[in-house]
Amino acid sequence: MTSPTHALDPRTALVVFSGGQDSTACLAWALARYSHVETIGFDYGQRHRVELDCRQQVRAEMTRTFPQWAPRLGDDHMLDLGLLGQISDTALTESRAIEMQANGLPNTFVPGRNLLFLNFAAALAYRRGASVLIGGMCETDYSGYPDCRDNTLKALQVAISLGLDSPMTIETPLMWLTKAQTWQLSHDLGGDTLNDLIIEHTHTCYLGDRQHRHAWGYGCGTCPACQLRQEGFESFKRQA
Repeated sequence: MTSPTHALDPRTALVVFSGGQDSTACLAWALARYSHVETIGFDYGQRHRVELDCRQQVRAEMTRTFPQWAPRLGDDHMLDLGLLGQISDTALTESRAIEMQANGLPNTFVPGRNLLFLNFAAALAYRRGASVLIGGMCETDYSGYPDCRDNTLKALQVAISLGLDSPMTIETPLMWLTKAQTWQLSHDLGGDTLNDLIIEHTHTCYLGDRQHRHAWGYGCGTCPACQLRQEGFESFKRQA
């Protein structure tokens, strides 16, 4: 890949796509809005790396189930960020109990993860001619990670745009949504069909559990990610 010889295309977006509920909702959101959408994923030694196995299945099901979006979905890119796992000492990269730390953050927080993700995504987007990065970061129903906050991402957008000398927009469609509203968003985009796809094929559980099937999807049912997903789903169903 080489640097673009033309201005970055505002109709082209790159989605940070883990294979989870939030990033799948963001992928659908992007496909409904942009003429060309590519995806990027990261292998950083996460203990729930089964999510990486779900990514291609989700993409395949998305194009099969929503043929109107298929022409818009472009290449997928997977980057090896194993170094992040090497310097992390967290419950997302090592087998340990999930708990709160003295600093008020859960020990699932991987310092610098989203900062690195978006910087690498921006470098790739620049070479692919895309001017929009889309991520599922949220500071409404979330685990308290500081690199998910709106102010963090606005500052990062400015720094990336300056560093590339090209405007790069970071879109976070879930930023101010509860998990129930995220389920509603995906329903608005693709109805029960899209929510059924999310339930069956995406992965959110921090422990990588694909053995236990619940009404809201697969997971251990007890980790913070599962609890947020379950509570959001149940709230969404009550309001439906």
